[in-house]
This record gives sequence, C-alpha cells and structure tokens, in this order.
Amino acid sequence: MAKTMGIYCKAYQLKQLRAFDRWSENRAAARPEGEDDAPRVLGDEDVVYVQENYVVTDGIFKDEHVIFDAVDEAWVNFCRGPLQFAIPDDVVRANQAA
Repeated sequence: MAKTMGIYCKAYQLKQLRAFDRWSENRAAARPEGEDDAPRVLGDEDVVYVQENYVVTDGIFKDEHVIFDAVDEAWVNFCRGPLQFAIPDDVVRANQAA
C-alpha cells in the first residue's frame, strides 16, 4: 500500500484520546516493534496522530497503522472541543491554492 501524507495531522498522547467515552483502538494496527514485526503495545504516554479526516494513526501517514476509525459526530465534537483539533487556516489556504 502506498503511504499517503495528508494535508494535516496533529500529535496527541494516547491518554488524551482514551478520554473519549466511546474510544476503542485496533491494537493490531499499531506500528511494528522489534524484528518480529509484532505491533507495539500502546501506552498512555505514546504519541498518535489525529488526521484531517479524524481517523487516528500510529504514525504520520493517514492510510497506515490506523488504530481508530469510528468517526462520527460525537468523535468530531470531542476532537474539536476538548482536543482543540482544527486544521489551521493557512494550511487550508495553501491546500486550496495547490
């Protein structure tokens, strides 16, 4: 699968996202750790990324190591509210100009 870099993602400690009352994560999709390619064990202090489409990844690419994709209105509101997730205006303008 080709790696796709989105226009924007923001890093959070996993414990911030786990505060969402309907949080569930696909632990098997975490980045591999070690030589056996087994997924790493994600802890509260690990950094993950909310992508522009509100999917959460264990890395900067929006189509790789997706650990959360249950995007609905409640999740979007959680991201916009407590997490203060928003694509900066200059990023939006730059993407529109491209």
